[in-house]
Amino acid sequence: MTGNSSNAPATPTTATSQASAATSAIRLRNFVIALVAIALSVSIFLGFRTQTAPGMLSAMAKDALPLEVALSNGKPTLMEFYANWCTSCQAMAADLQTLKQEYGDRLNFVMLNVDNTKWLPEVLQYRVDGIPHFVFLNDDGAKIAEAIGEQPRSVMAANLVALTENTPLPYAQSSGQTSAYSAPVSPAQASKTDPRSHGSQVAN
Repeated sequence: MTGNSSNAPATPTTATSQASAATSAIRLRNFVIALVAIALSVSIFLGFRTQTAPGMLSAMAKDALPLEVALSNGKPTLMEFYANWCTSCQAMAADLQTLKQEYGDRLNFVMLNVDNTKWLPEVLQYRVDGIPHFVFLNDDGAKIAEAIGEQPRSVMAANLVALTENTPLPYAQSSGQTSAYSAPVSPAQASKTDPRSHGSQVAN
């Protein structure tokens, strides 16, 4: 009696082909899963970074020393003019937080939000027209240097070390990428009401 060919056992060649097809399907599935995982990871990272950068600036500002305390405690000061919307400020936030942890026992870290009109006299006094704008003050509260825009952490660290040692800053007057900012009034208008802003000229 002739056997049914459909019930015949698979030949080695057929079994190998089926195994190869199954392996290829598994590899393709794993590749697609890996691509989806990478895409999700990147989008989560970017979303997390976008959401937390302004939050980090707000938290740092909340923990920063008040300006009036910094000007009277006998320590040198790094004063930053910033805004939560400033992408250059956001880009430097993590580095500045690290620097604060390293040097916070030797100098003051002060943050002034340019969107708060309370700081308009200081904005005008230091001629802030781009942020972040850093002002280095000695232990008497006098300005000795400034840096405008994004700065590498190594540059900021070198300046802070010099500030704490009361030596000339190696990267004074340095400039980097900024976020544009314009004060709501001009220095000429402010000079009528703010005696601190009269006639002061600061080189950019």
